[in-house]
Amino acid sequence: MIKSLFTALRMYSRIPVPEVEWNKESRRYSLCFFPIVGVVAGVLLILWNDVCAVLSTGGLLFGAGAVLLMVLLTGGIHLDGFCDTCDARASWGDKQRRLEILSDPHIGSFAVIKLVAYMILYTALMSMLYDTAVVYAAAWGYVLSRSLSGLAAVTLKSAKNEGTLFVFTDTADKKATLFVLSFTASISCFAMIAVCPQAGFAAAAASLLTMAYYRYVAYKEFGGITGDLAGWFLQVCELAVTAAIVLVYRILEVSK
Repeated sequence: MIKSLFTALRMYSRIPVPEVEWNKESRRYSLCFFPIVGVVAGVLLILWNDVCAVLSTGGLLFGAGAVLLMVLLTGGIHLDGFCDTCDARASWGDKQRRLEILSDPHIGSFAVIKLVAYMILYTALMSMLYDTAVVYAAAWGYVLSRSLSGLAAVTLKSAKNEGTLFVFTDTADKKATLFVLSFTASISCFAMIAVCPQAGFAAAAASLLTMAYYRYVAYKEFGGITGDLAGWFLQVCELAVTAAIVLVYRILEVSK
């Protein structure tokens, strides 16, 4: 269990942990610990919100700092998958061609354009999290997105029998992973709804709709999921969760 925890943290974050041997045993429960990275992300978001409140920095600096903290925490591993997927989808090639583009280490113009647009929109949305309750709801969103990403990894068809995601899922204890990630996903949804009922419900619904869209895109355009697609999903899911929280919260504020 400890080896699986360290493997997950080393793979999906830049949290310093002891190095462990890369083998089947150390990867067996790794996906179960994927949401731990989300917990750390949520704590960092809450702490950053407290710092900004004390210093009265304003929304823009809070939003920019929050997005930067997530990049620093993950090392950009999910953004890398986001960029590769954007390039592959923009090619309009067949499934095989798209899979080849996912494996290409170079970044294309479409990925750059969409990455810049994504970061601008995400920063703008984060800067609108004015209330403590919505910040807590957004913090739980990091746990939810990783729980759903892990669930998709062990339940959806893989596009190829190679790559990091396949290695993780092929050696994973699927029953334990399904149980743990279903539990963390449910807890995340309930927690978001508890701290901010309407916005939390909207965020939970948005995450599930994003997962359904992920499955549709992966199967139709790539023939299954890959590690890059998983990264793309996680980034889109976090954006959708934040957008749902901001939109519903602002509608409720205006209607008062």
